[in-house]
Amino acid sequence: MTSLTPSSISTRLTFHDIKAEGAAQGAVVWLHGLGATADDFVPLVPHLDASHLRFFFPQAPIRPVTVNMGVAMPAWYDIRTIRRGPERENEQHIEEARGDLNAIIEQLEEQGIPSQQIVVAGFSQGAAMALEVGLRYPRPLAGLLILSGYLLRKDQLASAASSANKSTPIQFCHGSRDPVVPMTAARESFELLEKDPRDIRWLDYPMGHEVCDPQVQDIKEWLAEHLPNQGHEGDDD
Repeated sequence: MTSLTPSSISTRLTFHDIKAEGAAQGAVVWLHGLGATADDFVPLVPHLDASHLRFFFPQAPIRPVTVNMGVAMPAWYDIRTIRRGPERENEQHIEEARGDLNAIIEQLEEQGIPSQQIVVAGFSQGAAMALEVGLRYPRPLAGLLILSGYLLRKDQLASAASSANKSTPIQFCHGSRDPVVPMTAARESFELLEKDPRDIRWLDYPMGHEVCDPQVQDIKEWLAEHLPNQGHEGDDD
């Protein structure tokens, strides 16, 4: 079983870094949702049977969130209005978060994990950032795991997307009863990305804005497919 250990990643963000058993055969950078913390998905790790992987859980900065009456909370970006449109999210915050997350992926690469063995995952606002980062990252990634999320800045995607990740696998998981991120918003994002020649999958569940046991099993199987355990032994970085 993996355990929390000191990390050699340098970032202004607080985080949990769960090392692999032996040499990491891949990594998952997992982004929490609005108002949550880096702890949010840590308890899920033992259920994924992925001790060969390193799991890195960064925490978003604390900032006022307009739609939540200006209350300060962990947020990758401010949401100005419930209404969906180009003015909904704070673009400067998105760019800052993308820079922070790119730096984490780059350092994982420097520590010996190739980009092709790194998955970026996220829930809700974190899933939106996983798409934002993953589709624009300049080197190919292993995959993107999008839980109850949606695509940001759709109008910029054609010009900003990286050719290196045009075929990166993506799995969308969404609750059919989600009152926070409507399934139609996620489905629209899925259908837009489906136009690229990639392994892109859609799974929905009879649930709200949450994670359910069947979904955890699907995540486990998807990770095993895209970051399989090769049975190598050795020391981590």
